[in-house]
Amino acid sequence: MSRNSEKYAYKGMDKQAGIEHNYKRTKIVATVGPASADYDTMLGLARAGVNVFRLNFSHGSHEDKLAIINNIRRINDEQPFNVAILGDLQGPKLRVGEIENNALPVAPGDILTFTNEKCVGTKEKIYVSYPNLAGDVKLGNKILIDDGKLEVVVRSIEKNGDVKVEVTIGGVLSSKKGINLPDTRISLPALTDKDLADLEFIIEQKLDWVALSFVRSVKDLVILRSKLDEKKSKTKIIAKIEKPEAITNIRDIILESDAIMIARGDLGVEMPVEKVPMIQKDLIRKCMHRAKPVIVATQMMESMIDRVKPNRSEITDVANAVLEGADAVMLSGETATGEHPVLVVETMTKIIREIENTAYQYDREEMMKPQPHSPSFLSDAICYNACKIALDVNADALVGMTQSGYTAFMLSSYRPKAPLYIFTKEQSLVPQLSLSWGVRAFYYAEEESLDDIIGDQIDILKERGFIKGGDVVINTGSTPVDLHLPTNVIKVTRVN
Repeated sequence: MSRNSEKYAYKGMDKQAGIEHNYKRTKIVATVGPASADYDTMLGLARAGVNVFRLNFSHGSHEDKLAIINNIRRINDEQPFNVAILGDLQGPKLRVGEIENNALPVAPGDILTFTNEKCVGTKEKIYVSYPNLAGDVKLGNKILIDDGKLEVVVRSIEKNGDVKVEVTIGGVLSSKKGINLPDTRISLPALTDKDLADLEFIIEQKLDWVALSFVRSVKDLVILRSKLDEKKSKTKIIAKIEKPEAITNIRDIILESDAIMIARGDLGVEMPVEKVPMIQKDLIRKCMHRAKPVIVATQMMESMIDRVKPNRSEITDVANAVLEGADAVMLSGETATGEHPVLVVETMTKIIREIENTAYQYDREEMMKPQPHSPSFLSDAICYNACKIALDVNADALVGMTQSGYTAFMLSSYRPKAPLYIFTKEQSLVPQLSLSWGVRAFYYAEEESLDDIIGDQIDILKERGFIKGGDVVINTGSTPVDLHLPTNVIKVTRVN
């Protein structure tokens, strides 16, 4: 069958390196920082199994980020990878200011004064980067500092805007440490002035994903979506779940976002730590029901920042995220500032593969049936049954087509046992789908008959070494082709 070579491509993925890179179903997100920003290290990370590079906009300049972006795009152009780029906005992060000598010992019973006037912090006054602290907190509210290492309680709110607090858990307070207000509804906007400047850069550079920090309600996402729509940006949104309000509003947040990140660091500070494991499990299940990719993040392999092997508890943590069905697991300081960034990814990849190869079981029948109230219920049911047929006939490949990404997300959400291949004529989707569980994405722009398209897809997979003669392939698609309808067809093929 003849094909226009400009209309389909899967850059270099016929190479064994590309096939091996995508072998695991659960994806890895790795944060780029001083330890990993050079080209050679980033290439090593991609080869080790990174599917998404995260740029943390809490640190570094736009010039620094541009150099990293150029490295990632060079890797994608020259190597058999489609690694996605995620820009993570800082959000309304609250911090103390400079502390005298960068160390202020405080003990239970000490009275401190928080002020919004900039000063060098002492036991007399400490600057807090929150102009409306006095207006938002109430007497008795807890304030946590440095990821909960220190705790104070509000004792009085002064007319000049100062807030007096009593230390309940002491320690040493140093400069620029973060503040959490678990008892307080903060009034800061979801997008700060810094975030708006960073978002403009993210849009200009056409990053694949943008993560919104400290999401509290669906309104935060609507504001971000409107900013993207104004610029006709194709960047997709990840809602970071790290506030109690987000858990309260989680249904609407999942529906409005394109993906979810379970940011267990701040979440575990803002909420009782014993609640976090079940919140993680519940959020993964909810995201799978809604066909939204879900990332488990924070401290997954933290001991490997300065060690060559992880703690046994970290191995179990990664394994549990895989078993629960997470689309991706994320590394932060481990790859951004750690001593062994490539080794960390290699180790995480080994854990993922071992779990997927030896404990593959997702109770799709009970957990992941199509939702009757879904506006796309009919196409959801087609995708579900394509996965079921693929399982019943032990198919060697499950193939989908998408323009918006929805079919890819839906097929992925059912966690099919068969290898999952997605074809799209939307170039921006190819790297974006690197976040989704099990997906290998192809660029393909042909629009002839459905039979010709399916034939092309099978030929491409065969040429690239993903399938061979005698294999069984399950294709999904829609007809008539020119109407671009939701998925409405399943076809079973034995490859010649």
